[in-house]
Amino acid sequence: MAETPRIKDATQIENTDGLDLTPIPWADDVHEAFEGWLRWHATEKRSSDHTLEAYGHDIRSFLLFLADHRGQITSLATLNALQTRDFRSWLAARAGQELSKTSTARSLSAVRGFYKWLNRRDLINNHALDILRTPKRPQTVPKALTKEEAKRVMEESPSLQEDGWVGLRDQAVLLLLYGCGLRISEALSLNQEDAPNKNQDVFRIVGKGQKERLVPILPVVREAIEAYQAACPFSRNPNDALFLGVKGKRLSARIIQLQTQKLRGALGLPETATPHALRHSFATHLLANGGDLRAIQELLGHASLSTTQRYTDVDADELLKVYDKAHPSALKG
Repeated sequence: MAETPRIKDATQIENTDGLDLTPIPWADDVHEAFEGWLRWHATEKRSSDHTLEAYGHDIRSFLLFLADHRGQITSLATLNALQTRDFRSWLAARAGQELSKTSTARSLSAVRGFYKWLNRRDLINNHALDILRTPKRPQTVPKALTKEEAKRVMEESPSLQEDGWVGLRDQAVLLLLYGCGLRISEALSLNQEDAPNKNQDVFRIVGKGQKERLVPILPVVREAIEAYQAACPFSRNPNDALFLGVKGKRLSARIIQLQTQKLRGALGLPETATPHALRHSFATHLLANGGDLRAIQELLGHASLSTTQRYTDVDADELLKVYDKAHPSALKG
């Protein structure tokens, strides 16, 4: 059987649920089905590495629970025999571990997807999950940085690195998140050939589901990328990664997350100041200054306007300023 694409071995999966994920007592037929499902996600659904990693962890955690719950090695026959009460026992076990509803909802979604795939391929015939409700996720509003906080992050990020080129790299990445609204995965997936040149006002981004969009790029962002490229000691072949780690390999999102954590401490920023918060800040600040919600949806690459509407909880003072400038009744003289 071909190697499972882009997924770590069970011994390498991070223990995020407080469970010992190795070894997993599963029969060969379940192992093969699991690998087939991941290949389908990678090739047919074009799921990201992060999604494959998360779903792989979710299914392994579920199968480990089953082995303890049923007291036997999990086979396709085991999966076929499960009843709704078995899935409820799994959810109850997660609740007992005080795992978040968001995490449990994602895990249930992964298990549902795995079961649907197994059913469609006639490997099992079990629809017990169809009547199980998904735990309600808490309604959270993205927490944006203030304009002043975002400015300080951009200005101070290079100072945390001893190597000058590494500091310039971090600054360029963070500017792409705040200045262009990119996801961190989108910024770090860029290659040298994707970097905007001096004559470009927009550049192409490949987002979730391999969907392409054009994103305007401000001169300050373009100049930051150019400064980093000029200082970077590694080769600049077109197909090489644009953002590199100190060993010359594609930069990991974890490195940027750690640098942002250091910035929080150095600048006295709240815990909500994360790389993803910079993307939220991009949208929030655009909206607060009169940006069109539909246009912001396009810039962010959201499939649904409802996702973008979460950014409408902007600062009331900023909205009043926009109102005073734009509303006809506010015109003077």
